[in-house]
Amino acid sequence: MIADVAGARPVLENTLVYAGRVWDVRSDVVDLGESGVVTRDYVHHNGAVAVFAMDEAERVFLVRQYRHPVHRELWEPPAGLLDVRDEPPLDAAARELFEEADLRAGRWDTLIDFLPSPGGSSEGIRIYLAREVTPVPVEERHARAEEERDMEGRWVPLDDVVASVLAGETQCHTLVVGALALDAARRSGFASLRPADAPWHRPPSRLG
Repeated sequence: MIADVAGARPVLENTLVYAGRVWDVRSDVVDLGESGVVTRDYVHHNGAVAVFAMDEAERVFLVRQYRHPVHRELWEPPAGLLDVRDEPPLDAAARELFEEADLRAGRWDTLIDFLPSPGGSSEGIRIYLAREVTPVPVEERHARAEEERDMEGRWVPLDDVVASVLAGETQCHTLVVGALALDAARRSGFASLRPADAPWHRPPSRLG
């Protein structure tokens, strides 16, 4: 096996270039030792979680949401930012599943962690597998608003999701990574899953 190596290089200067509602842009002057001093601009992100909810028929629940930067409606697992200070990631995942999918889960496991764009963003994402899923009663459901108001939700067989990913028909990063990881976990008899509270080498959040 291989493992990433932790160890930040000395930052000589740090400048807040842009303070956004969701993330910031920072510019760091970094000392790379013998490789010299470089300037790196990057998105300083809170991180995020996503949830693959799977039922007994091996279907997963996906939502279709408009993503303006890519001008497309993307199929995605329920997901959200870690933008509530001190909220545990698992609690955030359960909240997103409740709000976006009207579902609760009795069993949670860590499916996979990844860095979607480490050359330009500090964002880290954890994807959970949620099972023993039950619907939230209608009278208890979250009232979705704004861009989530008309978001479509659908149960899709995992095999169909994997086929769509490999055919290039679906490209959302959490869907691609999560579907392939879940397919691998399924083929291993779910032996590759980690506990829901498994250690996470998550980059520092902009919340501090």
